[in-house]
Amino acid sequence: MNILQLFNKVPYPPKDGGSVAVFNLSKGFAKAGHKVDLLCLNTNKHFVNISEILKKLPVNIRIYSVNINTDIKVIKALKNIIFSELPYIAERFISRNFEIKLTELLQSNTYDIIQIEGLYMMPYIPVIRKYSNAIISYRAHNIENEIWKLNLKYEKNILKKMYLKHLLKRLSQFELSFLNTYDTLIPITARDGKEFLKLGNKKPMHISPAGTDYKKYNKSEINLSEIKLFHLGSLDWTPNIEGLTWFLKNIWTKLISKYPDLKFTIAGRNASEKLIKTLESYKNIIFKGEIDNAIDFMQNYNIMVVPLLSGSGMRIKIIEGMACGNVIISTPKGAEGINAENQKEILIAKNSEDFSKQIEFLISEKNKIKKISEAAKQFISVNYDNFAISNSLLNFYSEVIKTNN
Repeated sequence: MNILQLFNKVPYPPKDGGSVAVFNLSKGFAKAGHKVDLLCLNTNKHFVNISEILKKLPVNIRIYSVNINTDIKVIKALKNIIFSELPYIAERFISRNFEIKLTELLQSNTYDIIQIEGLYMMPYIPVIRKYSNAIISYRAHNIENEIWKLNLKYEKNILKKMYLKHLLKRLSQFELSFLNTYDTLIPITARDGKEFLKLGNKKPMHISPAGTDYKKYNKSEINLSEIKLFHLGSLDWTPNIEGLTWFLKNIWTKLISKYPDLKFTIAGRNASEKLIKTLESYKNIIFKGEIDNAIDFMQNYNIMVVPLLSGSGMRIKIIEGMACGNVIISTPKGAEGINAENQKEILIAKNSEDFSKQIEFLISEKNKIKKISEAAKQFISVNYDNFAISNSLLNFYSEVIKTNN
């Protein structure tokens, strides 16, 4: 098969969850012998020098990019309110140059599958329909309006709150407007798949979680002799901020009063000055900011804290942490889409009391850490092998193509 993926940023090197999800699937497709093209927006925020990465790509994968400035501007946001019906956060990713490059690729290549990665690339469907007969697949990384509902919930500024209400209304309409305009739907979690069915999806659907090349995470054994708590995630993502704030306020302050030597290391990019000050206001917090190598970082610690209270999609960092041998302590929301067994391969905490108990359990029963760590690695090797997940999706696509021919 010839496969084209569209994404709103260059996913290589894969540092964040979305990029990992996109590029791992690209590698899976290529490893199975298929030709993969990636057409991406190369944003100011996540700019990548394409010429420097081309030689590093696996065989059968080509990346094309179109430069774009998606920085949020007040003037542009105001113009959007007056002159457009689109949500501003989505309009930023609409580019005439990208449309031209997409048209060029469609006219010079025959694709079997065009996989749209995420909601913000969906406006390019009319261009695809015009120049290609390929199966259009919408890979839904999450349900976007759920994230923005959370932004609205936590916004204190009245004017910003009014704007977010306006934005959320447009975003919900925008998301619904693309329902069933694709040929197949690929949610990352079963929960999101159910939500799309409630919204009215009528197209063939295949749940395809993010996979991982688990072997690269086993560089060395994690030191399990002492408790080393950590959190790793994008610190400009509202659910992460909400969860960390909740954890520090309701759990951490009580823990360190009982275990004054306990430390909690937090890493992630794009933390605001406000968030950094909040983190620094708590005792025994070590803030690392953005890190160069997630695997090396995770292997220096052993207990990953995932206090997620909201959001959709799948926490790829949990998969990566388990592959490294980290013991994961997560809320049910954080572990959504990951069918690991509580107390065996993962620890689930339903509330603040549970979270404290799980951490105290590991402190008092250090011998359990190795057992859970080994079970976690085994679980990932069996259930989240990237090649197996990619092949499952490829088999689904083969059946869809046969049905349509």
